Amino acid sequence: MHVLRSLAIILSVFSVHATVYFQEQFLDGDAWNTRWLNSKHKTDYGEWKLTAGSFYGDAEKDKGLQTSQDARFYAVSARFEPFSNEGKTLVVQFTVKHEQKIDCGGGYVKVFPSTLDQAEMHGDSQYYIMFGPDICGYSTKKVHVIFNYKGKNHLIKKEIKCKDDELTHLYTLILNPDQTYEVKIDNEKVESGTLEEDWDFLPSKKISDPEAKKPEDWDDRPKIDDADDTKPEDWDVAENIPDPDAKKPSDWEEDMDGEWEPPMIPNPEYKGEWKPRQIDNPNYKGVWVHPEIDNPEYTADSTIYKFDDIGILGLDLWQVKSGTIFDNFLITDDVKAAEQFGAETWGVTKDPEKKMKQEEEDKKRKEEDEKNKDQATEAEEEGEEEEEEEDDEEETAADIPTKEEL
Repeated sequence: MHVLRSLAIILSVFSVHATVYFQEQFLDGDAWNTRWLNSKHKTDYGEWKLTAGSFYGDAEKDKGLQTSQDARFYAVSARFEPFSNEGKTLVVQFTVKHEQKIDCGGGYVKVFPSTLDQAEMHGDSQYYIMFGPDICGYSTKKVHVIFNYKGKNHLIKKEIKCKDDELTHLYTLILNPDQTYEVKIDNEKVESGTLEEDWDFLPSKKISDPEAKKPEDWDDRPKIDDADDTKPEDWDVAENIPDPDAKKPSDWEEDMDGEWEPPMIPNPEYKGEWKPRQIDNPNYKGVWVHPEIDNPEYTADSTIYKFDDIGILGLDLWQVKSGTIFDNFLITDDVKAAEQFGAETWGVTKDPEKKMKQEEEDKKRKEEDEKNKDQATEAEEEGEEEEEEEDDEEETAADIPTKEEL
């Protein structure tokens, strides 16, 4: 009841300033199954389970959907009342925890139009937005920000690094009607810019003038050979010469071995290919710049940011090693509301979660140290017992008279 009361307070604050299109915290146990639908497109999708994981800040608040089977595709989605973000800011936010030390797998969400058949959702289903972390090995540790524009998916041209530790992190995408965007991790900005500059939605505004050509007399050589420089008379010498210290072997027989020739060695007098010195080119005009003209194929579009029928949030991803937990989903039109929601959820539990994880690691380390210590003690005791047995054997052998003594 306390959790639900806190949620009610948060929602009441949001309602004054923001429109919340979708929110999911999995606070009502298995009832999440009534709101989320697993895809039936494949028969071997991985199963989700509701859990706070092996370490957490709050056993109830930190419950989320966790991937539970290795080397599987996962596909589940939730529907909400369709809306358009025309003229409004769009904020997509959620938390991700890779507590399994993920080696290769997605941690992103997809925002779909309401026309999506959820039971048939799969990797090629057309979406509006794909956003969130993706990790695979050492080379891929990035945040995807992909927008669909006129039926084609466009990847951001910038590289945004994601978090790759085992703790819960908050990911936020802000899309503004002025065609600017911002990506935040843990309520801190990590990237921002404009849609037109950071994606290839539109052709370039300018192109090289196809009619323009570099003038034939255009000299773009900053340096030229000095016409007055001449090669020294003693420059040309052989690159290799016979070794003056070499001697014909004493057993060399010309009848059998042929005429003896000393081996060749690099000539210390060799100076390489002669080239005249370089001087400044008096006719140098600089680098010729191809003039540009307006691209006739370019047409400005002030509605790149707009999606008319947002209605489904999905988790459609692959994981080699399972264990990722998704939680605290929010789609709203208010940046401040998203910041507050993040602070009231992830912000409250992140430090206790980190503390619990550290305590568990310390406990495991202590148990491992004690185990190693016990093993070392056992080995030492076994060694002492072996030494005692050897001493006993030596004493027994000493008591037995030799053949000579008999």
